[in-house]
Amino acid sequence: MFSKKYLSRILALVLVVAISLVGCGSNPSGLSGNFTEDTVAVLDNLRMAIDLPDDASNKKEVVSLARTQISDYVSRYRRNSKTSGLRSFTTMQTASNAIAGYYSSYGNRPVPDKLKKRLTQEFRQVEISLKRGV
Repeated sequence: MFSKKYLSRILALVLVVAISLVGCGSNPSGLSGNFTEDTVAVLDNLRMAIDLPDDASNKKEVVSLARTQISDYVSRYRRNSKTSGLRSFTTMQTASNAIAGYYSSYGNRPVPDKLKKRLTQEFRQVEISLKRGV
């Protein structure tokens, strides 16, 4: 009786830990945890999302992935003191806030040229900062 009680508790604990680890292992946005790689990946997907024509069949999926990546990227690196002060991160956060705000307000409508131009400039600044390591 005594051992069954503890055995069932240990089994329950092992199951909870296993389910937690499996649930935390999958990352729908595809971010790796490497700041530079993640920044470049998010940049590429955001460029694709804003340059995609309106009649593209996969526009909804690309925009959805971009929104997911923006959220995951900012939440992952905002609290990290090593990355949150970098110029590349702050510029990337500014750009991602602009595009996320646009998608929240206007959905899947085409991104205006003025916003595209601004985002393109900010993306270039992020790439330059990444190359410099700042």
